[in-house]
Amino acid sequence: MSFIRTVLGDIPPEQLGVCYAHEHVIIDPGYMTEKYPDFRLDSVDLAAKELMQFKKDGGDAMIDSMPSGGRNAAKLAEVSRRTGVHIVCPTGLHLRKYYPAGHWGELLFLEELADIFIGEIEKGIDASDLGTPSKKRLPQRAGLIKIASGLDRIDEHEERVFEAASMAHKQTGCPILTHTEQGTAALEQVGLLSAFGVDLHHVVLSHTDRKPDAAYHRDILQSGVRVEFDSAFRWKEGNPTLDLVLALVAEFPSQILLGMDAARQSYWKSYGGRPGLSYLLTDFRKQLLCAGLSEELWRRIMIKNPADAFAFATRQNGKADS
Repeated sequence: MSFIRTVLGDIPPEQLGVCYAHEHVIIDPGYMTEKYPDFRLDSVDLAAKELMQFKKDGGDAMIDSMPSGGRNAAKLAEVSRRTGVHIVCPTGLHLRKYYPAGHWGELLFLEELADIFIGEIEKGIDASDLGTPSKKRLPQRAGLIKIASGLDRIDEHEERVFEAASMAHKQTGCPILTHTEQGTAALEQVGLLSAFGVDLHHVVLSHTDRKPDAAYHRDILQSGVRVEFDSAFRWKEGNPTLDLVLALVAEFPSQILLGMDAARQSYWKSYGGRPGLSYLLTDFRKQLLCAGLSEELWRRIMIKNPADAFAFATRQNGKADS
Protein backbone atom coordinates (compact mmCIF):
# COMPACT_ATOMS: atom_id res chain seq x y z
CA MET A 1 0.00 0.00 0.00
CA SER A 2 1.37 3.42 -0.92
CA PHE A 3 2.31 6.11 1.62
CA ILE A 4 3.94 9.49 2.01
CA ARG A 5 6.99 9.61 4.30
CA THR A 6 6.95 12.73 6.51
CA VAL A 7 9.46 13.69 9.19
CA LEU A 8 6.98 12.47 11.82
CA GLY A 9 6.31 9.16 10.09
CA ASP A 10 4.46 7.62 7.16
CA ILE A 11 0.92 8.76 6.37
CA PRO A 12 -1.66 7.67 3.80
CA PRO A 13 -1.60 9.96 0.75
CA GLU A 14 -5.17 11.10 1.40
CA GLN A 15 -4.03 12.67 4.70
CA LEU A 16 -1.53 15.04 3.08
CA GLY A 17 -4.05 17.79 2.36
CA VAL A 18 -3.28 21.16 0.76
CA CYS A 19 0.40 20.92 -0.10
CA TYR A 20 3.13 23.25 -1.34
CA ALA A 21 5.29 21.12 -3.62
CA HIS A 22 8.71 22.83 -3.30
CA GLU A 23 9.77 24.74 -0.18
CA HIS A 24 12.73 25.43 2.09
CA VAL A 25 11.46 25.45 5.67
CA ILE A 26 14.90 25.19 7.31
CA ILE A 27 18.34 26.03 5.89
CA ASP A 28 21.05 25.82 8.53
CA PRO A 29 24.29 27.85 8.43
CA GLY A 30 27.04 26.42 6.26
CA TYR A 31 28.82 26.81 2.95
CA MET A 32 25.62 27.76 1.11
CA THR A 33 24.59 30.49 3.56
CA GLU A 34 28.11 31.88 3.64
CA LYS A 35 27.82 32.46 -0.12
CA TYR A 36 24.18 33.52 0.01
CA PRO A 37 23.37 34.95 3.48
CA ASP A 38 19.71 35.58 2.64
CA PHE A 39 19.26 31.80 2.30
CA ARG A 40 19.77 31.32 6.04
CA LEU A 41 16.45 30.04 7.46
CA ASP A 42 17.60 28.40 10.68
CA SER A 43 15.04 29.54 13.27
CA VAL A 44 12.53 26.94 14.44
CA ASP A 45 10.52 29.68 16.16
CA LEU A 46 10.22 31.82 13.04
CA ALA A 47 9.48 28.81 10.83
CA ALA A 48 6.75 27.71 13.23
CA LYS A 49 5.27 31.22 13.28
CA GLU A 50 5.13 31.35 9.48
CA LEU A 51 3.73 27.83 9.11
CA MET A 52 1.06 28.44 11.76
CA GLN A 53 -0.22 31.29 9.58
CA PHE A 54 0.02 28.98 6.54
CA LYS A 55 -2.08 26.44 8.47
CA LYS A 56 -4.61 29.10 9.46
CA ASP A 57 -4.93 30.12 5.81
CA GLY A 58 -5.75 26.57 4.74
CA GLY A 59 -2.39 24.85 4.22
CA ASP A 60 -1.63 21.36 5.47
CA ALA A 61 1.75 20.21 4.09
CA MET A 62 5.07 21.28 2.63
CA ILE A 63 7.63 19.37 0.61
CA ASP A 64 11.00 20.59 1.88
CA SER A 65 13.55 20.49 -0.92
CA MET A 66 16.79 21.11 0.98
CA PRO A 67 19.05 18.08 0.54
CA SER A 68 22.45 17.68 2.15
CA GLY A 69 24.14 21.03 2.67
CA GLY A 70 21.87 22.95 5.05
CA ARG A 71 19.23 20.36 5.88
CA ASN A 72 18.15 19.76 9.48
CA ALA A 73 15.55 17.01 9.79
CA ALA A 74 15.33 17.34 13.58
CA LYS A 75 14.34 21.00 13.25
CA LEU A 76 11.81 20.12 10.54
CA ALA A 77 10.28 17.56 12.88
CA GLU A 78 10.01 20.14 15.66
CA VAL A 79 8.34 22.65 13.31
CA SER A 80 5.91 19.94 12.19
CA ARG A 81 5.07 19.00 15.79
CA ARG A 82 4.44 22.62 16.78
CA THR A 83 2.28 23.53 13.79
CA GLY A 84 0.53 20.35 12.68
CA VAL A 85 1.88 20.89 9.14
CA HIS A 86 3.12 17.72 7.43
CA ILE A 87 6.71 18.13 6.20
CA VAL A 88 8.61 15.82 3.85
CA CYS A 89 12.43 15.94 4.00
CA PRO A 90 14.69 14.86 1.11
CA THR A 91 17.88 12.98 0.58
CA GLY A 92 19.95 13.79 -2.51
CA LEU A 93 22.26 16.52 -3.79
CA HIS A 94 21.79 20.05 -5.10
CA LEU A 95 23.90 21.85 -7.72
CA ARG A 96 27.66 21.61 -7.31
CA LYS A 97 27.94 25.39 -6.66
CA TYR A 98 26.26 24.91 -3.28
CA TYR A 99 29.07 22.68 -1.95
CA PRO A 100 32.76 23.30 -1.26
CA ALA A 101 35.39 22.02 -3.70
CA GLY A 102 36.17 18.36 -3.18
CA HIS A 103 32.78 17.58 -1.65
CA TRP A 104 32.06 13.86 -1.31
CA GLY A 105 29.25 14.17 -3.86
CA GLU A 106 31.90 14.66 -6.54
CA LEU A 107 34.19 11.88 -5.31
CA LEU A 108 32.02 8.86 -4.54
CA PHE A 109 31.31 6.10 -7.03
CA LEU A 110 27.82 5.69 -8.48
CA GLU A 111 26.91 2.76 -6.22
CA GLU A 112 28.17 4.62 -3.14
CA LEU A 113 25.94 7.59 -3.92
CA ALA A 114 22.94 5.32 -4.43
CA ASP A 115 23.68 3.57 -1.11
CA ILE A 116 23.72 6.91 0.72
CA PHE A 117 20.33 7.87 -0.72
CA ILE A 118 18.87 4.44 0.03
CA GLY A 119 20.20 4.49 3.59
CA GLU A 120 18.60 7.86 4.31
CA ILE A 121 15.28 6.65 2.90
CA GLU A 122 15.21 3.29 4.65
CA LYS A 123 17.23 3.78 7.86
CA GLY A 124 17.35 7.48 8.74
CA ILE A 125 18.87 10.78 7.70
CA ASP A 126 22.56 11.20 8.45
CA ALA A 127 22.97 13.05 11.75
CA SER A 128 25.75 15.27 10.37
CA ASP A 129 23.70 16.24 7.30
CA LEU A 130 26.29 14.24 5.40
CA GLY A 131 28.99 16.75 6.19
CA THR A 132 31.00 13.55 6.17
CA PRO A 133 28.76 10.52 5.60
CA SER A 134 28.57 8.65 8.91
CA LYS A 135 26.81 5.72 10.54
CA LYS A 136 24.91 7.89 13.03
CA ARG A 137 21.35 8.49 11.92
CA LEU A 138 18.39 10.57 13.02
CA PRO A 139 15.00 8.92 13.56
CA GLN A 140 13.59 10.94 10.65
CA ARG A 141 13.73 9.24 7.25
CA ALA A 142 13.83 10.85 3.82
CA GLY A 143 10.60 10.85 1.82
CA LEU A 144 12.02 12.31 -1.37
CA ILE A 145 15.13 12.27 -3.57
CA LYS A 146 16.21 15.78 -4.64
CA ILE A 147 18.55 16.18 -7.62
CA ALA A 148 19.50 19.09 -9.88
CA SER A 149 20.95 20.10 -13.22
CA GLY A 150 22.47 23.37 -14.39
CA LEU A 151 21.62 25.87 -17.07
CA ASP A 152 20.69 24.35 -20.46
CA ARG A 153 22.49 21.01 -19.99
CA ILE A 154 23.24 18.10 -17.69
CA ASP A 155 26.95 17.66 -17.07
CA GLU A 156 28.78 14.41 -16.29
CA HIS A 157 28.65 14.87 -12.51
CA GLU A 158 24.92 15.66 -12.58
CA GLU A 159 24.24 12.65 -14.81
CA ARG A 160 25.91 10.40 -12.23
CA VAL A 161 23.73 11.86 -9.47
CA PHE A 162 20.64 11.33 -11.64
CA GLU A 163 21.61 7.71 -12.18
CA ALA A 164 22.22 7.16 -8.45
CA ALA A 165 18.82 8.70 -7.68
CA SER A 166 17.22 6.42 -10.25
CA MET A 167 18.81 3.38 -8.62
CA ALA A 168 17.55 4.49 -5.21
CA HIS A 169 14.07 5.14 -6.57
CA LYS A 170 13.84 1.74 -8.21
CA GLN A 171 14.89 -0.01 -4.99
CA THR A 172 12.76 1.99 -2.55
CA GLY A 173 9.90 3.52 -4.53
CA CYS A 174 10.87 6.97 -3.21
CA PRO A 175 9.67 9.83 -5.45
CA ILE A 176 12.11 12.18 -7.21
CA LEU A 177 12.04 15.99 -7.25
CA THR A 178 14.39 17.79 -9.62
CA HIS A 179 15.73 21.33 -9.86
CA THR A 180 15.81 22.83 -13.34
CA GLU A 181 17.99 25.93 -13.62
CA GLN A 182 15.69 28.70 -14.88
CA GLY A 183 13.39 26.00 -16.24
CA THR A 184 15.98 24.72 -18.74
CA ALA A 185 17.06 21.16 -19.60
CA ALA A 186 13.70 19.75 -18.53
CA LEU A 187 13.42 17.55 -21.61
CA GLU A 188 16.99 16.36 -21.06
CA GLN A 189 16.07 15.42 -17.48
CA VAL A 190 13.02 13.54 -18.72
CA GLY A 191 15.06 11.63 -21.29
CA LEU A 192 17.79 10.73 -18.81
CA LEU A 193 15.48 9.52 -16.04
CA SER A 194 13.42 7.53 -18.53
CA ALA A 195 16.60 5.92 -19.90
CA PHE A 196 17.55 4.96 -16.33
CA GLY A 197 14.24 3.13 -15.94
CA VAL A 198 12.31 5.59 -13.78
CA ASP A 199 8.54 5.76 -14.29
CA LEU A 200 8.05 9.48 -14.87
CA HIS A 201 4.77 9.53 -12.94
CA HIS A 202 6.97 9.45 -9.82
CA VAL A 203 9.02 12.51 -10.91
CA VAL A 204 8.35 16.23 -10.37
CA LEU A 205 10.40 18.82 -12.28
CA SER A 206 10.68 22.13 -10.40
CA HIS A 207 10.84 25.75 -11.59
CA THR A 208 9.83 25.04 -15.18
CA ASP A 209 7.57 28.11 -15.21
CA ARG A 210 10.72 30.24 -15.20
CA LYS A 211 10.72 29.37 -18.89
CA PRO A 212 7.08 30.33 -19.49
CA ASP A 213 6.53 28.78 -22.91
CA ALA A 214 3.32 26.75 -23.21
CA ALA A 215 4.59 24.71 -26.18
CA TYR A 216 7.75 23.79 -24.24
CA HIS A 217 5.59 22.67 -21.34
CA ARG A 218 3.35 20.57 -23.55
CA ASP A 219 6.44 18.71 -24.76
CA ILE A 220 7.47 18.10 -21.15
CA LEU A 221 4.03 17.06 -19.92
CA GLN A 222 3.34 14.66 -22.77
CA SER A 223 6.02 12.42 -21.24
CA GLY A 224 3.83 11.86 -18.16
CA VAL A 225 6.15 13.74 -15.78
CA ARG A 226 4.74 16.32 -13.37
CA VAL A 227 5.87 19.94 -13.19
CA GLU A 228 6.02 22.35 -10.26
CA PHE A 229 5.49 26.10 -10.75
CA ASP A 230 6.86 28.47 -8.10
CA SER A 231 7.37 31.88 -9.71
CA ALA A 232 3.88 33.28 -9.23
CA PHE A 233 5.10 35.93 -6.77
CA ARG A 234 8.34 36.74 -8.62
CA TRP A 235 7.16 38.35 -11.87
CA LYS A 236 7.50 42.13 -12.20
CA GLU A 237 5.04 42.52 -15.08
CA GLY A 238 2.00 40.33 -15.65
CA ASN A 239 1.99 36.80 -14.29
CA PRO A 240 3.26 34.17 -16.75
CA THR A 241 2.84 31.47 -14.08
CA LEU A 242 -0.88 32.18 -13.91
CA ASP A 243 -1.04 32.16 -17.71
CA LEU A 244 0.69 28.77 -17.86
CA VAL A 245 -1.66 27.21 -15.31
CA LEU A 246 -4.71 28.41 -17.22
CA ALA A 247 -3.27 27.30 -20.58
CA LEU A 248 -2.30 23.80 -19.44
CA VAL A 249 -4.46 22.60 -16.58
CA ALA A 250 -7.46 21.46 -18.63
CA GLU A 251 -5.20 19.33 -20.85
CA PHE A 252 -2.92 18.06 -18.05
CA PRO A 253 -5.02 18.29 -14.86
CA SER A 254 -3.07 15.66 -12.93
CA GLN A 255 0.45 16.91 -13.72
CA ILE A 256 0.66 20.48 -12.39
CA LEU A 257 1.75 21.35 -8.84
CA LEU A 258 2.44 24.66 -7.12
CA GLY A 259 4.97 25.88 -4.58
CA MET A 260 6.93 29.02 -3.76
CA ASP A 261 10.57 27.92 -3.37
CA ALA A 262 10.78 30.75 -0.87
CA ALA A 263 14.38 30.06 0.14
CA ARG A 264 15.17 33.59 1.35
CA GLN A 265 14.54 35.50 4.55
CA SER A 266 13.33 38.36 2.37
CA TYR A 267 10.34 36.23 1.26
CA TRP A 268 9.14 35.27 4.78
CA LYS A 269 6.95 37.61 6.83
CA SER A 270 8.28 36.07 10.05
CA TYR A 271 11.80 37.17 9.04
CA GLY A 272 10.56 40.64 8.08
CA GLY A 273 10.15 39.97 4.36
CA ARG A 274 7.28 39.57 1.92
CA PRO A 275 4.97 38.25 0.48
CA GLY A 276 4.97 35.44 3.09
CA LEU A 277 4.30 31.75 2.61
CA SER A 278 0.51 32.11 2.56
CA TYR A 279 0.71 33.93 -0.78
CA LEU A 280 -0.48 30.98 -2.87
CA LEU A 281 -3.46 30.35 -0.59
CA THR A 282 -4.56 33.97 -0.49
CA ASP A 283 -3.44 36.22 -3.36
CA PHE A 284 -2.64 33.67 -6.07
CA ARG A 285 -5.71 31.53 -5.43
CA LYS A 286 -7.93 34.60 -5.80
CA GLN A 287 -6.16 35.59 -9.00
CA LEU A 288 -6.62 32.12 -10.52
CA LEU A 289 -10.29 31.86 -9.55
CA CYS A 290 -11.00 35.36 -10.87
CA ALA A 291 -9.30 34.37 -14.14
CA GLY A 292 -11.62 31.38 -14.54
CA LEU A 293 -9.97 28.43 -12.77
CA SER A 294 -12.59 26.26 -11.08
CA GLU A 295 -12.45 25.45 -7.39
CA GLU A 296 -12.36 21.77 -8.39
CA LEU A 297 -9.17 22.25 -10.43
CA TRP A 298 -7.59 24.36 -7.67
CA ARG A 299 -8.15 21.52 -5.22
CA ARG A 300 -6.82 19.04 -7.79
CA ILE A 301 -3.59 21.04 -8.13
CA MET A 302 -3.12 21.59 -4.40
CA ILE A 303 -4.40 18.30 -2.89
CA LYS A 304 -4.77 15.37 -5.29
CA ASN A 305 -1.72 16.03 -7.45
CA PRO A 306 0.80 16.33 -4.56
CA ALA A 307 -0.70 13.28 -2.86
CA ASP A 308 -0.16 11.25 -6.02
CA ALA A 309 3.24 12.73 -6.88
CA PHE A 310 4.90 12.30 -3.47
CA ALA A 311 3.53 8.86 -2.61
CA PHE A 312 6.06 6.04 -2.74
CA ALA A 313 5.67 3.66 -5.66
CA THR A 314 4.12 0.37 -4.55
CA ARG A 315 6.59 -2.45 -4.08
CA GLN A 316 6.44 -6.02 -5.38
CA ASN A 317 8.99 -8.77 -4.67
CA GLY A 318 11.12 -6.39 -2.64
CA LYS A 319 11.49 -3.78 -5.39
CA ALA A 320 9.48 -0.70 -6.28
CA ASP A 321 6.83 -1.32 -8.90
CA SER A 322 7.10 1.82 -11.01
